[in-house]
Amino acid sequence: MTAEIRNPSTKHKLIGVSTLLASALSNQVGAALGALAFPVIGTLGVVSIRQLIAAGVLVGIARPRFRTLTRAQWWPILLLGAVFGMMNICLYAAIDRLGLALAVTLEFLGPLGVALAMSRRWLDAVCGIIALAGVVLLTDPQPSSDFTGITLGLAAAGAWAAYILLNRVVGARVPGLRGTSAAATVSAVLWTPIALVVLVSINWVASVSSLLLALACGMLSSAVPYIADLITLRRLPPALFGVLMSINPVYAALVGLIILHQQLAANEWAGIAVIVAVNALITVIPGRQHRR
Repeated sequence: MTAEIRNPSTKHKLIGVSTLLASALSNQVGAALGALAFPVIGTLGVVSIRQLIAAGVLVGIARPRFRTLTRAQWWPILLLGAVFGMMNICLYAAIDRLGLALAVTLEFLGPLGVALAMSRRWLDAVCGIIALAGVVLLTDPQPSSDFTGITLGLAAAGAWAAYILLNRVVGARVPGLRGTSAAATVSAVLWTPIALVVLVSINWVASVSSLLLALACGMLSSAVPYIADLITLRRLPPALFGVLMSINPVYAALVGLIILHQQLAANEWAGIAVIVAVNALITVIPGRQHRR
């Protein structure tokens, strides 16, 4: 064992990196398993089950105290709860129409857009133009293109951006993860009627495997990432965390190929590479100035 490995900070960073990479892979595998359940229980069924599992995990971790919340705390929590569901239903509907890789890459424009919008550097503006070119390269707009799917992917990106901004407000007003767990509970309440309708309307004998896939989706895409974030955010600097998050579209492409047998054209691989590169660059550019 080298001296570097013996260094506690280096060891913690290695744990953080490996945990984040495993979490990103878990997230994309979960999404692919959920996609396999679409033909039987639909995107609404998969998303509703995922929202219930996410709430169960977060409430178990954070134990929100609803009675102590004030009006100033409640309104961003309610908005965040609505955004939770909107983000996932737009993403999964986009996955159903476009495939895993394209949908996840389009959604990834959300945090990238937030980073660009908060910057004042001209270099970041150039990165934004390059990212836009990457989107055009990725989607290759033509009369036969699925513009509904593209719109859903971009809507998922907008919802993720709103999620980031609302999470900051909630985090500033409610200590720890209690605000986020309260928002997840709100989302679960909103999605419970949909889950009940799905469960009542399906043929249980023919749908057992699809329900198990949806449960696996919820665990791998919600439970594992939430727990992993608690580990990685304490061990990795924000810049490194952002760069490593860029692996998600790449994982999505590979998982989509292996599990869903979704082939990508050369322009789609190139578009993914451009967007991932821009996200990594915007994360590590030194001396960035942000709007407050």
